Amino acid sequence: MIKRLAACIRQAKTCAILTPIFVLCETALEVIIPLAMAGLIDKGITVGDMNEVIKYGIYLICLTALALLFGAVAGYTASRASSYFSQNVRQDMYYNIQHFSFANIDKFSPASLVTRLTTDVTNVQMGFQMLTRIAFRAPAMLIFAFICAFNIDSGLSLIFVGAIPFLAIILGIIIKFAHPMFERVFNTYDELNEVVEENLRGIRVVKSFVREDHEIGKFGKISRSIFKDFTKAEKIVAFNAPAMQIAIYTCMILISWLGANSIVAGGNIAENGLTTGELMSMFTYAMQILFSLMMLSMIFVMLTMAQASAKRVVEVLDEKSDIVDGKENIMDVADGSIEFRNVSFRYSDKAEKNALQSVDLSIKSGETVGILGGTGSSKSTLVQLIPRLYDATEGEVLVGGRNVREYNLEALRNNVAMVLQKNVLFSGTIKENLRWGDENATDEQIHHVCKLACADEFVQTFPDKYDTYIEQGGSNVSGGQKQRLCIARALLKKPKILILDDSTSAVDTKTDAIIRRAFREEIPDTTKIIISQRVSSICDADKIILLKDGMIDGVGNHEELYENNPIYREVYDSQTRGGKEGEEDE
Repeated sequence: MIKRLAACIRQAKTCAILTPIFVLCETALEVIIPLAMAGLIDKGITVGDMNEVIKYGIYLICLTALALLFGAVAGYTASRASSYFSQNVRQDMYYNIQHFSFANIDKFSPASLVTRLTTDVTNVQMGFQMLTRIAFRAPAMLIFAFICAFNIDSGLSLIFVGAIPFLAIILGIIIKFAHPMFERVFNTYDELNEVVEENLRGIRVVKSFVREDHEIGKFGKISRSIFKDFTKAEKIVAFNAPAMQIAIYTCMILISWLGANSIVAGGNIAENGLTTGELMSMFTYAMQILFSLMMLSMIFVMLTMAQASAKRVVEVLDEKSDIVDGKENIMDVADGSIEFRNVSFRYSDKAEKNALQSVDLSIKSGETVGILGGTGSSKSTLVQLIPRLYDATEGEVLVGGRNVREYNLEALRNNVAMVLQKNVLFSGTIKENLRWGDENATDEQIHHVCKLACADEFVQTFPDKYDTYIEQGGSNVSGGQKQRLCIARALLKKPKILILDDSTSAVDTKTDAIIRRAFREEIPDTTKIIISQRVSSICDADKIILLKDGMIDGVGNHEELYENNPIYREVYDSQTRGGKEGEEDE
């Protein structure tokens, strides 16, 4: 885990190396200051020698100024290193997520990935900053101060040795019980983000059903769960402070008692006893040593939190997409022909049954194919195997006569355009959204595909026309307008295969018919696959595929299926018996 995160340091390496050096210099100077204070007291103030007072005073000013300078520089380099580090971690995670297959994303869930990119990376950043600064400062201070204290009085310095195992035992107990709780808290954060994300995405539904109180209750329940776990963990961590206080004050009392006895026994300048200045130095070293132990305990507590987050971050960094470029790395898709050979598919190994079972299907290049089936019949699943959004569990999927696993992924997906059920537009102008299909598309090309998709007619009514700004998620356009813009965006790719996954459900039947007629006339060589719940959208297709429970129940044109397939006949009759379907743009 450490090795994987260390790879993210990169341009922060210089700052990460310089920080401990500056910290060590700062610490060494701070440890020398008590010795100068002892000289000031014993050689200057006690004997009334102003020259010595001035000399040691200058020493103290210089030492303090240098320690301050090294400390400030160390703070700057530590902040810069941790900022670069967190930036690199987020970039590496986000880059890796972009290459995830749908199966990889399903494994983590979007809410969990958001938590790992934000909260977890912040915790790891704090841990890294502590490692580069305080994790060097605390042990260095402990060692330097102990050496200086041992040189002043080896007997008194043994007091600190007794405090260390006591604090180590307390710290070990704290880490053992607190760490699992912090891990549980971060997993609960995933649930919290999921609730928030779901609520915001479906806020219109929440308000229309007056379910605000229900959503507040869901949020409150998870918030209380986080509060309880954090409270339990912090209660355990809180034992660290009184343990430190016991150790500090016990050491101070023992040093005061034994040091005073030594001064009384030996006098201020006796060789066998402590001087007043040395006793003052021992007090300072006692505080430095004990506060170093306190900082070490804080480091362990913070690293306990960071460790839980680091584990979650590394899981994302180490996750490899289960869909990669084929070994043959074929860059050219010959045509839009599609073939399924005994294809079965399940979403995970834990799934009880296959979503698709033994599918055999052949589609010629340029054909218009309709797919019809009830909810849960795996219509979307079938078409998602074509551009390898998922890989078939069994069997083969062929595009242009070659197995899709043999293609370069980018080349394959550039030749397959999908307009999904959940249409997504991004923040930006209409032009910027459409150029996702072709970033170099001219205005004329944009206008042309919008006319094919019947989008130009409403875009021209906007004051800014194609420079109209689309709000996040396309919230300032209707469902039908969003669908038509998404179809236009797909057409800009000039794909060999165009898949419309129930993507005309929000447009009226007249507009739907105009779009389909434009497809036949303008892109006759493109294979068109139309998934729809409306029979009128697919009845003129060259081939209609009827799916039931993940299996093909019938294949043929409208007349063949109406005559031979009772399910298709029933669906067609039920939809046409009432006359025309709704003609309003939703």
